[in-house]
This record gives sequence, structure tokens and C-alpha cells, in this order.
Amino acid sequence: MFFEEFFIVFPEGDTQEVPGRLPFNTLVDMNGNVLPLPIPTNKMIVFRVARIKTNENKGNNETFHYLELMSAEELLPYVKSGRNVIDDRF
Repeated sequence: MFFEEFFIVFPEGDTQEVPGRLPFNTLVDMNGNVLPLPIPTNKMIVFRVARIKTNENKGNNETFHYLELMSAEELLPYVKSGRNVIDDRF
């Protein structure tokens, strides 16, 4: 029997199992769910899949999706225009 396990790795090093593979550079929430674009606001905790590593072992594969926390400013291009937006540039 062969198993595939998928994990997200937070910037602090904590890991959490997720149900499936996440594409590279995808925006996800704290539970590893892919966020549909455009996102409603930049006042959210959003991570980006920055790196993917797969460990191939006898009988199983472990795939680790390393996450990067995105700032409110980095989220601006992904926000639906005219919504609640934090803009600290001024």
C-alpha cells in the first residue's frame, strides 16, 4: 500500500496536514485552503506557497508546502477594487 501525505509549513516552523497538493505561488488561508481571486480585502491573514519539497520514502511520499506570510501591501494587487483596503503609504 502506498500513501501520500501533504503538509503546510508555517514561517515559524509549525506543520499541519492538508488534504491535497497545493500549487506553487498560490494564496492560502491559515488552514491551507486555496483562496479564490480576487480576495475581498487585504485585511486578512494570507500565506503564499513559496516552496515545495517532496520526500520520497518506501511506501509513502511526504510533500511539504512552505508558506510565506504576505503583508497588507503585498495583497493590494489581489483585492477586488473598491473594497476595504488598508493603504499605509500616505
